[in-house]
Amino acid sequence: MKKADIGMIGLAVMGENLVMNMESKGFQVAAFDIDEKRVSEFEKGRAKGKNISPTYKLEDFVDALEKPRKVMMMIRAGSPVDSVIDQLIPLLDNGDIIIDGGNSNYEDTIRRTKYVEDQGLLFIGSGVSGGEEGALKGPSIMPGGSKKAWSHVEPIFKAIAADVDGDKCCAWIGDNGAGHFVKMVHNGIEYGDIQLITEAYHLMKDLLQLSADEMHEVFKKWNETELDSYLIEITGDILKVKDEDGNPLVDKILDTAGQKGTGKWTAVTALDEGVPLTLITEAVHSRFISSLKEERVKASKQFPKKPRNFIGDKDQFIEEIRKALYAAKIISYAQGYDLMRIAAKTYKWDLNYGEIALIWRGGCIIRSAFLNKIKDAYQQNPKLENMLMDQYFTNTIKDLTDSWRKVIATAVLNGIPTPAMSSALNYFDSYTTENLPANLLQAQRDYFGAHTYERKDKPRGEFFHTNWTGRGGDTSSTTYNS
Repeated sequence: MKKADIGMIGLAVMGENLVMNMESKGFQVAAFDIDEKRVSEFEKGRAKGKNISPTYKLEDFVDALEKPRKVMMMIRAGSPVDSVIDQLIPLLDNGDIIIDGGNSNYEDTIRRTKYVEDQGLLFIGSGVSGGEEGALKGPSIMPGGSKKAWSHVEPIFKAIAADVDGDKCCAWIGDNGAGHFVKMVHNGIEYGDIQLITEAYHLMKDLLQLSADEMHEVFKKWNETELDSYLIEITGDILKVKDEDGNPLVDKILDTAGQKGTGKWTAVTALDEGVPLTLITEAVHSRFISSLKEERVKASKQFPKKPRNFIGDKDQFIEEIRKALYAAKIISYAQGYDLMRIAAKTYKWDLNYGEIALIWRGGCIIRSAFLNKIKDAYQQNPKLENMLMDQYFTNTIKDLTDSWRKVIATAVLNGIPTPAMSSALNYFDSYTTENLPANLLQAQRDYFGAHTYERKDKPRGEFFHTNWTGRGGDTSSTTYNS
């Protein structure tokens, strides 16, 4: 019997669908799961009659693979991944490849790459985005790790990846944890996109008093503009679905959001790297505060909102919201790309930012027409410091700013929270302000802690301390990080 081209450990929805995707592209696939019942059901069901080899023992699974063996895991992140790696190592030979396709933390992937390579094996940590439909029909794939493994895995990954205009949504990202890092940033941007859309929905629903059907039409029209994206599309679809009583189903869903942690990882990493990732961080906090449902109900009675009565042209304000949403979306991606740029320096990754935008155009949750603009920006200038400085984005933001400010001001006056849109505007105003009040901040730090400061009339890197009260000494503390 022919040996399998690749093996999959983990037959939950993502793993099983990836197996079906691989098999449909002409690959022989071995399959294993610690749950024998799951293997049995797969063997008797979707795998029946296919070039799929279900196995019930890990030893049999490994033996079913062509050398160099390619073992892909789609299992829960964390200790289960380490456990399976430790079980695999004694069964594999030098040059065999272990692939972690789950949502692992990039720091774990950095550690695992070194550990596996030290055993004479190769390791790939790969982001896989697109959910169960993407896994089956074509995901966006972001592999990184042992570069020597890529030539063996590339034909399979590119065959199963999404395709946009002849371009495969899969490319080698970089060494060790680079693939999972880029997937983490992707997920953080996804948090931001979703939060921005919900804020636009909130404004239309509570301020403009639009029905779900009316908002369905709005999002449908928006999907024919620069906002054309998967998330805008599915928002329109959601708003038209009715419950059994004929009322909008979305209105009956409890307003408490869940999360799996990747957005939080992105925010924490930004803090560690000193990158102002304000919008995505606010999106994470918005999910946290949504979970305080009982407290919010009590607080709403203690601090009742004044009646909202929009005066003006609703259609015009809907267009203002669309522009504000697009402006904030640009900021979200600019911040995400800034995080990748800074982290690449820290971890010595050679990231291709235009190619990252290209592989996000299909298969993944944040796929959108807008990503073509990012691809173009970084192809024109691979060393672009901030996306906002690209000519397209500079001109676009200038055209959107007045509407953006009007929407935020109206939301504030009517007590409608827009944490992501507002934080994006604050970032933009800070980033485009030549002189911020941090001079006073540094004076305060030097006053109470002798932390020193730099002067405008002296070269950067030269630090000074002042005895502000006359009672302190001339000894300064350590210089600050800027």
